[in-house]
Amino acid sequence: MTTTMQPQFEEKRFALRMALRLPIVVSGRTDDGAAWSEPTETDDISTSGALFHLNQKIGVGEILYIRSHRPDGMPVEVKAKVARVAPAVYGTNRIGVSIIEPAENWLRFFVAWVADDQVTEED
Repeated sequence: MTTTMQPQFEEKRFALRMALRLPIVVSGRTDDGAAWSEPTETDDISTSGALFHLNQKIGVGEILYIRSHRPDGMPVEVKAKVARVAPAVYGTNRIGVSIIEPAENWLRFFVAWVADDQVTEED
């Protein structure tokens, strides 16, 4: 009798991902409705999401708002849904989000930073 091992975790990410540390401000609401906002930076970004650290306690499925700027200074604000939460160093959590809307603004943000990063590496 043979058994086939099934992976315990199926990788669902398929978007282009880049390790870029970009300043962002993440905001949301606590369970009691109080608004909060926390500056942080991305660990990486993809065409459809981002990974970053937060001190704020967050749960999977929560809605967050992310603000940042493209390299040209153009502000970007998007709505995101928390897809992953994992413990990190110093009591923070690693938060993985997928962008809900407007997705095209995030895609432009991603492309602008990746193109800017490629230009600076060649200089």
